[in-house]
Amino acid sequence: MFETFVIVYLVLLNVAAFWAFAHDKRAAIAGARRISEDRLLALAFLGGSIGAKLGQLLLRHKIRKEPFRQQLNGILAVQIVAMAAVLTIYVVQTGTAPR
Repeated sequence: MFETFVIVYLVLLNVAAFWAFAHDKRAAIAGARRISEDRLLALAFLGGSIGAKLGQLLLRHKIRKEPFRQQLNGILAVQIVAMAAVLTIYVVQTGTAPR
């Protein structure tokens, strides 16, 4: 049950982060109101870093904004290391991989 909740949470958050990058890209082109970098980074920090990075790369959005790019890469790296640590602990404690 908890595993399902975590998976649904992460999928929805990554979709939301990708959508936010797409929306911000459209707004930038149209000269409309934008989503702040802080909000985009917050979505990544809360677990949507993969969706945010995919949005950045596939949509070519904010790829030259150096402080932003470094911050997003840092968040992604920390989350990858954290996920690897959690999975390692899970496997060591249970003796099996997650289902």
